[in-house]
Amino acid sequence: MEARQVDALPKDGRWQFEPKWDGFRCLAFRDGQAVDLRAKSGKPLGRYFPDIVECLKKTRAKTFAVDGELVIPVGGKLSFEALQLRLHPAASRVRKLAAESPAKLILFDILGAAEDVTAKPLLERRALLEDLFAGLDDCEALRLSPFTRQRNIAARWLGRAGRGSLDGVVAKRLDAPYRCGERDMLKIKCLRTADCVVGGFRYAEGTDIVGSLLLGLFDADGKLDHVGFTSALSLDERKRLTRKLEALRGAPGFTGNAPGGPSRWSTARSGEWQPLKTKLVAEVQYDHVTDNRFRHGTKFLRWRPDKAPRQCTFEQLHAEVRPSALIRDIMRGQGGLPRKVGVEQIGASTTGR
Repeated sequence: MEARQVDALPKDGRWQFEPKWDGFRCLAFRDGQAVDLRAKSGKPLGRYFPDIVECLKKTRAKTFAVDGELVIPVGGKLSFEALQLRLHPAASRVRKLAAESPAKLILFDILGAAEDVTAKPLLERRALLEDLFAGLDDCEALRLSPFTRQRNIAARWLGRAGRGSLDGVVAKRLDAPYRCGERDMLKIKCLRTADCVVGGFRYAEGTDIVGSLLLGLFDADGKLDHVGFTSALSLDERKRLTRKLEALRGAPGFTGNAPGGPSRWSTARSGEWQPLKTKLVAEVQYDHVTDNRFRHGTKFLRWRPDKAPRQCTFEQLHAEVRPSALIRDIMRGQGGLPRKVGVEQIGASTTGR
């Protein structure tokens, strides 16, 4: 079951709110000694997370299907970069990474145990998930995601999102079944803005027209670091902008961390970029910062000719939460409750069935 993005938390009282964790969505299946981990796309994940597979094989519960999020805590927060590093073709490298930084699987829904429960409403599924989870106390890698049915608490979670380990808030209807493949949940993210230097650009593939603007911020040493890109521009805007950018083409471009070359997620073409003189400042909207980078593409809002490029520093980004009480509690157990018993309560009694 997937989610569609909306602008605000729903206001009626028929919803359950959960943190949107900063990880890889994962369905986990066990049938006897057979364990299978699947990404949202359907691709297998087990070979990249052997630590989770081995842990699930040791649980007393022999048959179940659960939905959750794979995360890797590093230095008091969840590291998306550590997750990406697991997607390595060499099994020996994956095993080494798993030993150094073990993963966790945060559970938030159940599809089945002794029987298929996808047709049951969320209210019942959550109770079944808690019962299953209470019997999985021999798997240290498992965590149970907290939830609340109080909008004000979800709003506080949302205020922490986008600055480290939380990616937003997910809202689920209490009376809804688990609808595989449908966008039946809501996701809400906290959107912010930043003024960035345009330190370079890329041409759109197969054209001589700009495809994306490469964004930068100055670090404490005065070096311009690449922090992301924006490409949501109309064709007419791209044509006009191409002439402007080509006139500014040249050094210094990025003097700190520069855009990377080809990787398993990009082509040789996408690794090519044109450096620019540091003259242009753009205001962009973003939703998530990870390791001083915008996780996703940003939305171009406007040019800022009134802003000096040197004023565009990392200080304007909200500091990452390191760690919030929510992250700390979920990583060490159940927020003061026994790690495998009951449901986490955060700040108030929020989890009554």
